[in-house]
Amino acid sequence: MNQPSLPSLMGVFAHPDDESLLAGGVLAQHHAAGARTCVVTATWAPTSHRAPELADALAVLGAGVPRLLGYADARNPASTPGGGVRLVDAPLDEAVGRLVAHIREFRPDIVVGHDALGQLTGHPDHRRAHQITLLAVEAAALPHLHPDAGEPWQPAALYAATHSESGMGRLGPLLQSVGKTLLAVPDAYVTTTVDVSPWAGVKWEAICAHRSEAARPRPLPGLLARLPEPERNEIINTEQFTRLSPGPAPGDPHQLVA
Repeated sequence: MNQPSLPSLMGVFAHPDDESLLAGGVLAQHHAAGARTCVVTATWAPTSHRAPELADALAVLGAGVPRLLGYADARNPASTPGGGVRLVDAPLDEAVGRLVAHIREFRPDIVVGHDALGQLTGHPDHRRAHQITLLAVEAAALPHLHPDAGEPWQPAALYAATHSESGMGRLGPLLQSVGKTLLAVPDAYVTTTVDVSPWAGVKWEAICAHRSEAARPRPLPGLLARLPEPERNEIINTEQFTRLSPGPAPGDPHQLVA
């Protein structure tokens, strides 16, 4: 049976491994259906040790080659060997312009990024990446913004990867076991829940490609690696999103429409 056609998809995430953990299932799903997919990663330089791991993960997911904005991780100076500006310290307009260039070059139907909370633990890079993505998706369609970044392009939809309070399941206790804070969203905030179990094997292979994180005890890849497969699959088989659509809203053009 032929796979149904799916829209092209761009992931925009703060760190290598975020793409696999938060949207690896939908990236694999869209690739399997023949859709174009790619991932933009805001931090870690091409010369860092995590760049080759990211390349391996994206190859597994069918998401092309790494697209790195080149900023430093807020908590890890080794992310940009030789020194570099942290994502959280970068001039906002500069960071938005770098992402606009990727959006206009790839021309995705859908962009997927972080939620406003910063994904469970509230990492400052996640929150900053969310802000930059919101601005860049709108700016990419406007020819007078970042005119040197390519021809304007308006994605049809923006989604934030997220976790609901009732959907935490085993993930909550797992993160709490290493002292991490949990920042889940109210259930009503989630607009889309995707069963990615058919692509769980691909997603897990992509997560494991981030070898340095999988080898450490506190990062989520390492925590998942120590779980029995049934418990791990229970966590990775579902991905949740909130639709944050850009562009003109359908409906009455003369009044606000909820």
